[in-house]
Parts: sequence; structure tokens; C-alpha cells
Amino acid sequence: MRTQSLLHDLSALPPEAQKQVAQFVAFLRLRYKPTAAPKKHKRSDISTESFVGMWQGRDDMPESTAWVRGIRHSQWIERNG
Repeated sequence: MRTQSLLHDLSALPPEAQKQVAQFVAFLRLRYKPTAAPKKHKRSDISTESFVGMWQGRDDMPESTAWVRGIRHSQWIERNG
């Protein structure tokens, strides 16, 4: 739609309708407002996370990978016969 045509049509409306158009345009400007770029998060050193080493020193599971694999296998057998 051309700007001049739009302005002509707008000026032909009664004042109350012009006010409604202005309010609608304000609403659309808020709705389609460009969003700010997401903030970049600083990478943290994973070795400082609390979960690192949580399997260490467990006598009941000397190899955590095998333990997890066994649990998954037993759950699969129970659910799928």
C-alpha cells in the first residue's frame, strides 16, 4: 500500500476512527518491535561444577558407565518384556 493513499484514506476518516487507527498502529509497533540480540553467556569451567567427581570413590559401582548401562538395560527389559 502506498503511503500517500494510506494518508488520504486516514484523513478521510472521522476523528474517532483516526484515533482508533493511531492506537492500532501503536499496538502493532509494540508487537513487531525488533527484539534485542540474546545476551551471550560466559562459558564456565566445567571442572568447577558440583557434579564433577560425584561417582568417585563409590564402592558399589566401580565403573559408573557399566552401572548406568546395566540400569538402562534392566529398565528396558522390564518395560518391553
